[in-house]
Amino acid sequence: MRLQVFHRTEYAYADDVTNNSNELRLTPKITRTQTLVSSLINVLPAARLSHYNDLNFNRVHHFLVPNQHRKLVIESRSVVDTFKLFSSENMPYGFLHKDLGCCQDLDECHPFLQDSNFIELSPKVWREAVDIRDSAEDVFQTGYAIMDYIYTNFEYVSGATTASTHANDVIKGRKGVCQDFAHAMAAYCRALGIPARYVSGYFYDSTRDHHMRGSEASHAWVEIFVGERGWVGLDPTNRTIVDESYISIAYGRDYMDVAPVIGSYYGGGSSMLSVRVKVDRLD
Repeated sequence: MRLQVFHRTEYAYADDVTNNSNELRLTPKITRTQTLVSSLINVLPAARLSHYNDLNFNRVHHFLVPNQHRKLVIESRSVVDTFKLFSSENMPYGFLHKDLGCCQDLDECHPFLQDSNFIELSPKVWREAVDIRDSAEDVFQTGYAIMDYIYTNFEYVSGATTASTHANDVIKGRKGVCQDFAHAMAAYCRALGIPARYVSGYFYDSTRDHHMRGSEASHAWVEIFVGERGWVGLDPTNRTIVDESYISIAYGRDYMDVAPVIGSYYGGGSSMLSVRVKVDRLD
């Protein structure tokens, strides 16, 4: 599937700002489920962009606007070819809980078994995760059960949380949006020893009535490690196995590692933020 993404972020400041420094994670990754056809980032006021790959091989762009301004606009346009990894007859079963001990020694898994900025492996989270797992011995089966549990028992409510809400508070309050549900799922999985990484990106809502939640904004989900089958994406916001309608931008331990825009500036007073995301199918 060929997908096109347009992402516009605009900041309006009450007073002049200077030395506006930002890091962007807006370029789609190259993975076994997607290839990058093209990507372009524009910034106004005009600024020179430099780029590097972070520790998770996410492409990061950096820029600085030194002069006074009252508005900052960041636009990203990308085209990606995506591929379906699993079919209904080829689900990634077969990696068992008793085999999870090996993950502690794997570099690609170790960071995603630990506490992080928004995720704490508390006894309460562990007890809930054990109850959700029930008698399951298969890791993918458990991951699917956790996804289903969050979708069924947590309420999707915009404005109930903030970008800095901790997974423990989400699990306690049972409310939030895609970022919160991804944090909660990662917490449950890690509590059981399942490597779980937080993924940011987008998805194309191909349903006739466009009923999927979060399609008009940046989205977040979780990938769990299932042995030789690698990493498998699960979206607790929509109770969906991640397929070719999803575009991965970045992954990390939690939102702090993958935020689309992180910045600082001098002056400005109050500010207003507006974000627009549009995903279209081209083929």
